[in-house]
Amino acid sequence: MARAEAGIDAVRAGDRRALARAITLLESTRDEDRAAAEKLLRDAMPHSGGAIRLGISGAPGVGKSTFIEAFGNSAIARGERVAVLTIDPTSGVSGGSILGDKTRMASLAANPNAFIRPSPAGRALGGVARRTQEALLVCEAANYDLIIVETVGVGQSETLAAAMTDIFLLLLPPAGGDALQGIKRGIMELADIIVVNKNDGALAKQAALAASDIRHALGVMRPRIKNWRTPVLLASALENTGIGEVREQIDACRKLLESGGALQARRREQAREWLWNETREALLAELKKDPAVGEALEVLLRRVGDGELPASVAARELAAMFMRSAA
Repeated sequence: MARAEAGIDAVRAGDRRALARAITLLESTRDEDRAAAEKLLRDAMPHSGGAIRLGISGAPGVGKSTFIEAFGNSAIARGERVAVLTIDPTSGVSGGSILGDKTRMASLAANPNAFIRPSPAGRALGGVARRTQEALLVCEAANYDLIIVETVGVGQSETLAAAMTDIFLLLLPPAGGDALQGIKRGIMELADIIVVNKNDGALAKQAALAASDIRHALGVMRPRIKNWRTPVLLASALENTGIGEVREQIDACRKLLESGGALQARRREQAREWLWNETREALLAELKKDPAVGEALEVLLRRVGDGELPASVAARELAAMFMRSAA
């Protein structure tokens, strides 16, 4: 891999191939790549922070890719550069991912002012990949104005996507009533903007009813942002309608966040949470590499699996063993 070519200068110059190589470096699990990845991040940090960070989630089939393509093309028409970080689910059997988002967003992918990067979720929870936050910072250093993080799907595990973006948009299908029962309250409370997609043709009436039901449901929920009322909008990515109204709400939300210092406060809190997440991962990796732990791990795994020992007790034994070894 061209690790030496993944430097920040080429990324800053707008070289999309250099940006792709840089993200590949960040995602590498090889120990010998981590030092170069950390240098890249240090070099990127002074140039990051200027973009709109938008998280988008929605159930499979809701039209996320079509919506992102329409929204991204609209932003480019405004003179902006758009980066899309898409997360594909990883098979628990083979470990593989399809990574087909560039195919689903063909016109956006072909635009020189857009960058689309699909990444496998791997074993990471929260609807994002392990290195998504690092990739986001490098995209900002590459002077992208709008960075969209598209999550794996919709559910209560989408908290990390909301915790690394400024604004979290939930895309919903044109179905109301009982269909709303399938949407977890947690994801609704995370949403700063809700968009009912596929507001076209025979589905238009259902979309309007769904929007009404959602507004009613939101009446008993508290928005994440002070002085912000979560809007419920109608759009058709297929017919390219309602996209302008969605952007207006995003700009209004961003302006509100910036006006009282809430944006910087949110990003500071996100950075602290990122620190703790990385600390947990680093400590777990070191624990697994420890020789003393390695000798006892198989025995403890067998005892837990056979029901001889509670997992919580085994975990404390492993932690104590690691602390003694590290002392």
